[in-house]
Amino acid sequence: MIRNIVVIGAGTMGNGIAHTFAQSGFKVNLVDVSQEALDRGLKTITTNLDRILAKGNLTEEQKAETLGNINTFTALQDAVSSADLIVEAATENQELKLKIFGQMDEFAPENCILATNTSSISITKIAAATKRADKVIGMHFMNPVPIMKLVEIIKGYSTSKETFDAIYEMSKTLGKVPVEVNDYPGFVANRILMPMINESIETLYNGVAGVEEIDTVMKLGMAHPMGPLQLADFIGLDVCLAILNVMYDGFKNPKYAPNPLLVNMVMAGKLGVKSGEGFYDYSEGKKAEKVAKMFLK
Repeated sequence: MIRNIVVIGAGTMGNGIAHTFAQSGFKVNLVDVSQEALDRGLKTITTNLDRILAKGNLTEEQKAETLGNINTFTALQDAVSSADLIVEAATENQELKLKIFGQMDEFAPENCILATNTSSISITKIAAATKRADKVIGMHFMNPVPIMKLVEIIKGYSTSKETFDAIYEMSKTLGKVPVEVNDYPGFVANRILMPMINESIETLYNGVAGVEEIDTVMKLGMAHPMGPLQLADFIGLDVCLAILNVMYDGFKNPKYAPNPLLVNMVMAGKLGVKSGEGFYDYSEGKKAEKVAKMFLK
């Protein structure tokens, strides 16, 4: 039975995953490289719980219980000693994930399931960094994790039926809707989403329309709740670039090649909401404004 959860990474996805498990009654060890990162993650969780509380969907007692279910660690070995499930939510970097999975495999109990929140990297390749490929699986949560219902459950080549069934059923206890997906670059969500975002950037790059105009067309014409360029800012332009690179490398198809504007913006540190500037300006006191034009050809 899965009761003790470890989440590796206290960033946007990691703290959201920890929040979701803790609010569902699981004991969670949240791991990051520094106490500062962990403190930021806990602050975000507390703020998000306060928002739910303000809407009347949570009591003060439930908030306290949720926060009480979370312990923080900077030493991976200490955090995973009694884990039933570890969910890795580190940066979307293949080398980093392979290193973390090697450590998880070394320190975690023999029966512990090792999951990754990767949005594009091969589960089979990640599993090969361990000696328990049958217990390695993908759990791709959507951002913001406490709100979004979907979880892509991705089987690697060697993922056992027992592992898949355990994670599929447990996802339901989190109030999520699990969807079975096979192990191909980008899985389903990003294989469809990222080419759309990339094509939106291409449309801007070619001067067909401006940032707000492109987003407005997709919101009003296609009933999208958020325009693709605003969504890219929300995801993080660096994350979008990393996913497109994984798909381009995996399929060798030019339709997945990142647009030069996206590459330039990431190199310039314009990463979206996280950096305060992307296709829109998110700096304090400023209304969202078009900023990509300075990078246009």
